[in-house]
Amino acid sequence: MSRWMILLAATAAAQTPDIVVREGLKKDCLGCHGEGQVLAKLDLRTREAMLRGGSRGPALTPGDASASLLYRVVAGVGPVAMPPVGKADAEFVAALKTWIDRGAAWPSASVSAGKWSNYKEEDLWAFRPLRKEFRESSIDGFLDRALAAKGVTAAKPADRRTLLRRATIDLTGLPPTAAELDAFERDASPRAWESAVDRLLASLRYGERWGRHWLDVARYADTSGYSNDFERPNAWRYRDYVIRSFNNDKPYDRFIREQVAGDELFPGDPEALIATGFLRAGPWEHTGMAVEAVTRQMFLDDVTHGVGAAFLGLTLGCARCHDHKFDPLPTKDYYRMQAIFATTEFARPAVPFLDSENTAGLAAGKARMEAIAGRNQTHMDHFNDIAVENAMKKHGVARREDLPKAVLQKAMREKEGIGPAEFEEFKLYQKHSQLYKESLDRYEPKAFAVSSGPLDGATDGGPNLKYPKHADYTPSEVHVLPGGNVQSPAEKVEPGVLELVERYSGLPSPEIPRDIGGRRAALANWIADPRHPLTARVMVNRVWQYHFGRGLAADANNFGKMGAKPANPELLDWLAARFMEDGWSVKKLHRRILLSAAYRRSSRPAAGAREKDPDNRLLSHFSPRRIEAEVFRDAVLAAAGELSPDAGGPGTFPQINEDVARQPQHRMGSLAPAYRASAKKRDRNRRTVYTFQQRTLADPMIEVFNGPSPDFSCERREATIVPTQAFTLLNSSLVNDMALALAVKAGSVERVFEMALARKPSAEEARMAAAHRDRMTAEHEAHPPAPRKPEEPLVHKITSELTGEIYQFRQETDPEPYEPNLDPSEVPAPTLALADVALALLNSNEFAYVY
Repeated sequence: MSRWMILLAATAAAQTPDIVVREGLKKDCLGCHGEGQVLAKLDLRTREAMLRGGSRGPALTPGDASASLLYRVVAGVGPVAMPPVGKADAEFVAALKTWIDRGAAWPSASVSAGKWSNYKEEDLWAFRPLRKEFRESSIDGFLDRALAAKGVTAAKPADRRTLLRRATIDLTGLPPTAAELDAFERDASPRAWESAVDRLLASLRYGERWGRHWLDVARYADTSGYSNDFERPNAWRYRDYVIRSFNNDKPYDRFIREQVAGDELFPGDPEALIATGFLRAGPWEHTGMAVEAVTRQMFLDDVTHGVGAAFLGLTLGCARCHDHKFDPLPTKDYYRMQAIFATTEFARPAVPFLDSENTAGLAAGKARMEAIAGRNQTHMDHFNDIAVENAMKKHGVARREDLPKAVLQKAMREKEGIGPAEFEEFKLYQKHSQLYKESLDRYEPKAFAVSSGPLDGATDGGPNLKYPKHADYTPSEVHVLPGGNVQSPAEKVEPGVLELVERYSGLPSPEIPRDIGGRRAALANWIADPRHPLTARVMVNRVWQYHFGRGLAADANNFGKMGAKPANPELLDWLAARFMEDGWSVKKLHRRILLSAAYRRSSRPAAGAREKDPDNRLLSHFSPRRIEAEVFRDAVLAAAGELSPDAGGPGTFPQINEDVARQPQHRMGSLAPAYRASAKKRDRNRRTVYTFQQRTLADPMIEVFNGPSPDFSCERREATIVPTQAFTLLNSSLVNDMALALAVKAGSVERVFEMALARKPSAEEARMAAAHRDRMTAEHEAHPPAPRKPEEPLVHKITSELTGEIYQFRQETDPEPYEPNLDPSEVPAPTLALADVALALLNSNEFAYVY
């Protein structure tokens, strides 16, 4: 018998009778006495609660089952018989008697935890140590052996143009230029492909592409979501930190430590402090009507699940209400992990801007926002003046100064004498003032970060949450919450990590400090330990997924039982081992993958491959895939020569569909300011990763092409096909404006092909495109476009929560003059016709897919 079989047998033997008791309580008792309801005031979730008892007195008399009410009612000899329907299992009754007679020692795990022997070996693959020895020494060795075993022939290598376009989009998120493709085709040197890969990895565009992948996992956004959707004015610094980290090839273990505990592990390092914005990336809000304990629990749940998904590939959130149904994750372990973050508080400390950060537009941006906020304050002052004048008339005084201070304050607070419509308008300006105050902070040298305990003068609970001073701070205790209900705490837990890691991999669980500081540092070091069975596997799998469209394990955020098993587990382990040997270098991992024959294969499968491997799990050929939403938008801008080179800094506001931009955005009790696209083309045409990510107002183009929800960790982008995608590409103002810009710059059919598809048209394509151009020229000459109309004032309506009446408001315009795109009425008919050709190319599969 193996060592593990002996251990599992010993564990199973030790589970009787206390495990039977726990299972019986869970099955027959807790539904009425602890989980969701507590009938007869009897809670059976903890030993203490049993001793305390309910309306009939104590339920437990340790050492004497015959005197214990719990045993008597379950055995059918008490004042009532339980459970109310049917009888308890005889095994449960016998075990309960033995357990009580032995002293009723309550186990440290939750009620149904502890059955470690119930899990199949194949479901524990991710928790076992990495393999030490391998039969192969290259990616192709593993894959070719799997292909041979199934009798599948690999596809031929892709042609050079297809390969370079594939790699360029994979590594930079932008299509290659015609010049880059031509140069690669002409390069006859034996290291041509290696040189091309190295060039792409050295590009600053690489970090923007791969930073976006990580921001998907981290659920990044520039706002908090929920009813107010307040701005997170300094979150952009975390976004830029992620991009810099990928560009600088920061070792992944350091990347982990900085995001989980940068403030504790690297005090004084501003980069590491900014990195802790990861822990706050999820949606969160505290309103004036919220219960602080509830909103605090929202954060603790979010950060526990977020860390588990991003770094460990585990669905920890499934153990929030009860033991995980499929993985060895007892609820108690979930709350032990959560206790690590019990001392983690929101902070917005002053952190000077780094030399690597783009601060060029901060002064101008601040001046613009100050002008907007100042204009809003003028409106508020107007209503205050009216209230004061009414108070002066009421009290018969001629000057404001003659009013008693209390009277003056009451008049301004209650807006005395102002009608319902005026008061509703004042509320709007008041809400805008609150929003603008947050927006102004985006230009200040502060970090969207966390701390261990609150920081005096730098806590950041948002506009509605007030923190105690550091000297008064006492971290709250963490209890198991059956059903996830914060109002029904069960046993207290101390901070700790997941028992399953030590049990199945042998990596010792660290001692987590009970003090305020150091908890996250211990957690970060545990996650980044090279002996951890999950960490390297999860990251390697993510990188593989983004190159091949699917990970070796298909569910990147779920390495548990319900996640798909690895198609080639030995290859996954080999890559993870090499990843760590290479100093946790993500760029070296890319290089290893892209230099493989598997990556360079054609998308045309060899004969018989589809029949033997219909899902291409063996990777006999490259699976074509559609480019992601951000790549689509960036590629359209790049093809038109309109993509801004600017990088970093506060998020800018892109051009979006007018019907969405002009729709009212409700905020708690009022309306938000209208959406304003950035005035300068250079700002609004930046790469999508640098645009302002608002949780309650997604860019329609990103949304329709399966952009990620910022509320959940996105492990993989889907690629649905729906009619609105075609409508977006054919009819959206952005794509049509860029098609026109492309036509103006190109001037000919051949040049349009070169700019849009980075190649010359074939003779047949040139003939068809010219014919289409000629037809559309006649059409535009017969029906010329009307000149651009001046923008109409934007009027929004709202139903008052006080009166039920409908009121309307005229939204303010942007004080900065808007730089419009070229209008169709400003160019001749042949150019408009050429733009129609360009639009068709931007809608082609060749533009939209990687092959």
